[in-house]
Amino acid sequence: MLSACGGGNNGAKSPGDYVDPNIGGVAPLLTVVTPQVNRPNSMVRIFPVTRPGLTDTYFSDRLYGINLNMPKYRMGGVTAIVPTSGELKTGFEESSSWSDHDLEEVHPWMHSVVLDDYGINAKWTSTERASIFDFTYNDGRQANILFRISAPGQITVSDNSVISGYESVEYAKQYFYAVLSQPFENSGTWKDGQVSEAKSAEGGNIGVWLTSNKAKNAEVRIGISYISVEQAKANLEKEVADKSFATVVNESRNIWENALGKIKVKGGTEREKRIFYTSLYRVYERMVNISEDGKYYSGFDRQVHEDEGIPFYNDDWIWDTYRNAHALRMILNPKQEGNMLDSYVRMYEQSGWVPNFPELTEWSVGPWGGEPMIGNHTSSIFAEALIKGVDNFDIEKAYEGARKNSLEGTMVPWRSGPAREIDLFYNENGYFPALAPGEDEPYPYVDNNFEKRQAVSVTLEHSYDDWCLAQIAKKLGKEDDYNLFMKRSENYLNLWNAQTGFFSPKNAKGEWIANFDPQNCDGIGARSYFAEVNAYVHAFHVQHNIPKLIELMGGNEKFIGRLDDVYSRGPREGKWRFMGIMPDATGLQGLMPAGNEPAFHVPYLYNYAGAPWKTQHRVRQIADVWFDDRVTGLPGDEDGGALCAWYVFSAMGFYPVSPVSGEYAIGSPIFEETTIDLPNGKTFTVKAPDASKKNKYIQSAKLNGKPLNRPFITHEDIMQGGTLEFVMGSTPNKKWGLEI
Repeated sequence: MLSACGGGNNGAKSPGDYVDPNIGGVAPLLTVVTPQVNRPNSMVRIFPVTRPGLTDTYFSDRLYGINLNMPKYRMGGVTAIVPTSGELKTGFEESSSWSDHDLEEVHPWMHSVVLDDYGINAKWTSTERASIFDFTYNDGRQANILFRISAPGQITVSDNSVISGYESVEYAKQYFYAVLSQPFENSGTWKDGQVSEAKSAEGGNIGVWLTSNKAKNAEVRIGISYISVEQAKANLEKEVADKSFATVVNESRNIWENALGKIKVKGGTEREKRIFYTSLYRVYERMVNISEDGKYYSGFDRQVHEDEGIPFYNDDWIWDTYRNAHALRMILNPKQEGNMLDSYVRMYEQSGWVPNFPELTEWSVGPWGGEPMIGNHTSSIFAEALIKGVDNFDIEKAYEGARKNSLEGTMVPWRSGPAREIDLFYNENGYFPALAPGEDEPYPYVDNNFEKRQAVSVTLEHSYDDWCLAQIAKKLGKEDDYNLFMKRSENYLNLWNAQTGFFSPKNAKGEWIANFDPQNCDGIGARSYFAEVNAYVHAFHVQHNIPKLIELMGGNEKFIGRLDDVYSRGPREGKWRFMGIMPDATGLQGLMPAGNEPAFHVPYLYNYAGAPWKTQHRVRQIADVWFDDRVTGLPGDEDGGALCAWYVFSAMGFYPVSPVSGEYAIGSPIFEETTIDLPNGKTFTVKAPDASKKNKYIQSAKLNGKPLNRPFITHEDIMQGGTLEFVMGSTPNKKWGLEI
């Protein structure tokens, strides 16, 4: 294994050696990531069951089992396996065990823990649709294995060695088929805590138990399916069959080393490499390929379909990932990206709408009442793919769906479906109307308790999305649509208040909301008017027309001053009070939250106003201060790969500020050399000799041997291969990069 993966190459570390899935296990404020075992973009994602309700899962002293899978990103596991020893106990608390992180080994391809209360060494590994668990019983007591189902489901044990069934995931089902390496002596089931020798149970809070006084070791091989138990069995037999645990670990590691090794870095510190490759690992988590033997279950029409040779993907949070994660995949694996976009097209054909948060099941059926967040950002990834030459999906059908979303769908935060009264107002007046603080919400479909209208952000983000649609329309020769969407793309101008210098809320009468406070706004997270951020942050959310934004703010010098101010101006009433009303403002730097998505592109905006050296300073500052290789190493919520994709791009030295433009703004490369292995067999290399914490400023640059004085490169520059060379220094060269 070491030879195959590079770990035995004179002691040199491979990319996988730098990955630590526990980074981010303690949150700065809100949610955490989990230490998952999975293959890149695979259906199976295994992770430990920790104490319920504990935000920082890393601090859970007890292990309550291992989830067989995470069907929906960050939405919890479904069906758990629990090894114990001694007297049979099936209760959630009583079957748990103390487990010390200092005794565990965790990688993307394998995780092992010690269950101290039971003297058990437990480890697991996975393929795309199956897994192997290995339990070694060391204390001489009776060996036990539990399978626990919480949501409504069904479970059966046969021959004291085969366990099968399903657990509901809302209206979908996760089926499983498990085989023990040897039969245990006794088995049965339980329901609502009542243990019996019955071999089958149905309903919620059920499980299977198996016991043995002989077993010293047990392997459990498990197949997962969203189609049927029979398909789960087929997945098991196809992917793990008679392979040993070590063989599957080796195969999984090789797959990960190949995926991570598409970007190779030299120089930098060990800490920076750990952050970089762990970030890249996180980006590979989504989207998820759920095709099984040429078929897939779709939650968008609740049917099983033939995939016709094209894998079907779901599990994506577009409000987050349109900013950078899709752009990274368009470089590393454009064919896979095209398959993902093709999946969006199929979702549209099946449901009548293009989802922006596609999961195993539709969000509108759950307790939220509709898709999370705001915007129509599939328009962005469709347009970006078209501009960047990703063409293995039906762009005409994709455009049809995204166009329908824009003109006929609702814009109301966390809602789905057709346009309503408030959306028709937007279509007629060019902005989303706002309410005054405390004003009664007249529309019952608006969540007036928490999410509220987010009126300014809705206008800003749909303006960008309509610009994206205009770019598609132009490419497809739809001139009338191009003109329509270009006009709608200027709707952000309707909320620019020149007197205050902020995008500000207007009521339905066209009047500015009186006494508007751009810092605290109104609602938790400023949600009456903005999406998780305040007016200071979303003042910079005009990705599609940055020159116009600079003009609105009074030209380059004043624009630069605004950027400086937002990074250095602290909350007026103190940080602790501010964070209490702005819980998403994690990684807070001045008033700019490094850990929240609307802030990701902002440090790169200096490039557009004649101060690239300030982008170099600011990007390195954010990367150095807010990202770390410790368990507390993420500055905010990792909402599906976007936060980590920011670090990957920034460490390489460039970032997609406006993804559809086809350009990347140059920052400050962290490593002395970064090489991207492109799918066409070429490489793109960024060389920055002497790059360091101090030597973060670009003195000069060359692209393929020719002087480069623009702080931008294009997607074409990257994909045709070549070399981008920087001379780095400890003081800024304020004359470099002034060509726009």
